Amino acid sequence: MSAATFTHVAFTNNNPIWRKPNSIKSSTTTTTNCKYSTTSFVTRATSSSNPETDNEKKNKRKKKKVVIDNKEQKVQETVEEKEREQVQELQSSSVSVIKRLDDVNPVGLGRRSRQVFDEVWRKFSGLGQISRTIRSDDESTLLIREGGPMCEFAIPGAQNTTVLVVGATSRVGRIVVRKLMLRGYTVKALVRKAEPEVVDMLPRSVELVTGDVGDPSSLKNAVQGCNKIIYCATARSSITGDLIRVDHQGVYNLTKALQDYNNKLAQQRAGKSSKSKLLIAKFKSEDSLNGWEVRQGTYFQDVVVSKYDGGMDAKFEFTESGEAVFSGYVFTRGGYVDLSRKLSLPLGYTLDRYEGLVFSVGGNGRSYVVILEAGPSADTTQSKLYFSRISTKAGFCRVRLPFSSFRPVKPDDPPLDPFLVHTLTIRFEPRRQRPIEGPTGTNQDLRSFQLIMEYIKALPTGQETDFVLVSCTGSGIEPTRREQVLRAKRAGEDSLRRSGLGYTIIRPGPLMEEPGGQRALIFDQGNRISQGISCADVADICVKALHDSTARNKSFDVCYEYVAEPGKELYELVAHLPDKANNYLTPALSVLEKNT
Repeated sequence: MSAATFTHVAFTNNNPIWRKPNSIKSSTTTTTNCKYSTTSFVTRATSSSNPETDNEKKNKRKKKKVVIDNKEQKVQETVEEKEREQVQELQSSSVSVIKRLDDVNPVGLGRRSRQVFDEVWRKFSGLGQISRTIRSDDESTLLIREGGPMCEFAIPGAQNTTVLVVGATSRVGRIVVRKLMLRGYTVKALVRKAEPEVVDMLPRSVELVTGDVGDPSSLKNAVQGCNKIIYCATARSSITGDLIRVDHQGVYNLTKALQDYNNKLAQQRAGKSSKSKLLIAKFKSEDSLNGWEVRQGTYFQDVVVSKYDGGMDAKFEFTESGEAVFSGYVFTRGGYVDLSRKLSLPLGYTLDRYEGLVFSVGGNGRSYVVILEAGPSADTTQSKLYFSRISTKAGFCRVRLPFSSFRPVKPDDPPLDPFLVHTLTIRFEPRRQRPIEGPTGTNQDLRSFQLIMEYIKALPTGQETDFVLVSCTGSGIEPTRREQVLRAKRAGEDSLRRSGLGYTIIRPGPLMEEPGGQRALIFDQGNRISQGISCADVADICVKALHDSTARNKSFDVCYEYVAEPGKELYELVAHLPDKANNYLTPALSVLEKNT
């Protein structure tokens, strides 16, 4: 193909650009004619001194034409070579796209997108937040905050809050860590081993702390400087020992470690810390029993009761082992025994500044009735009685009893006003006692009891959650191991409720790997939901619950919205998540009950 008939097609950004044929020759011809004219002019001007024959002129024209043809041929070859390279690139890219499309599946796509997101986040956090974190034991830890939170996601007070994330490498925990950092929190992550693959899974601005939730001694360093905890850890196997260690004992150990740290702060601040509890009674000596009275009584006063009077007895004493023990038996039908005392609070303190009571006791599994008498202290005849129940277990435990759980003995009486409380009573009655297996395998007599008293304190009023626990509903778990998992999860929840910390317990449906904020959520109580929910939505609820007063001391189930059969609607409220600024949690939880 000569240069005169060549048609060139080029690709610019994959769009073809067509060029006219003979364009190269036309431009070349014009230049040649110009040169010919100049040469002819020179020849005529100097023809008298340097004549030139016709053959010489023909030879010059042939040489110039060969040079021009060679240039056109080189241009053509260069263009063809570029065309071949572009075609090869298009073919290779199309083949790779086809291969990726063939490999696409929901699970693989989600995994690859998560890997890409993690890699981008590592680079982003390294540039925008903290330059470097040195985690080796022989070197000091250096944290340099350069940019702070992204203003679009920042939460007031987040920069002054340190959150410990337990289970930071779990499906929910990894997202929780990133959401916390975007909002300006200082984040600590508790890991069992600071291995390279674990370090690579988290942003470099996260402070890693090695420890085991089953080892209380390793948790003291983890809670240092922490204000709140988000617990996302779960046992990796269905072995009973692992379930108890992580889901039950782990929660108990962390709540105790956080409480011990708060108590230490309160002592350093001379009791002026917002976490300080008001000591009502501490039974550490025989003198601490002064003022407590033991009384007996019956609910029925008739002749029939006297026929079933089997007797009752109770005592409150300080034993040789250094324990204050309230013990006895009630064989009389409708009978009960009380341990009562008039409260004597420090000057300037009233119970309306506090949220409830916490009892540190050791028992044998019996339940008790706590009665508060409220009214003018000068005229006890106008006092009202309010009651609430507590349950103990074999061994020592802490029992948390909010003032909101007390109900009036007479339904017409007004709600409890803690400011007017002047008398505290602990009552044992044989009714409503649950059977429990004794150490020898025989059932104990439900009419006898023993309660070891360590202390009674008033819990400070709090507006926010201290501990967020991610539990489960049981949906999606294999039937063969569901009962074991739920038993351990519920035991961990109970230990958190009794701890005295402000808590939020989240029970999500089966976790799904998909973007959050795309579908409406159902908030319910009663373990009735069965639908799934994305890990991102669960993480968002955890972060929002940290500063939402309606989430404090709440337990709830959450899943995606679904259509229920007519008359069988299971949920309390449906709230959509259109964007990050939507405060959906407050209205959703405002209709749910506390301490459920």
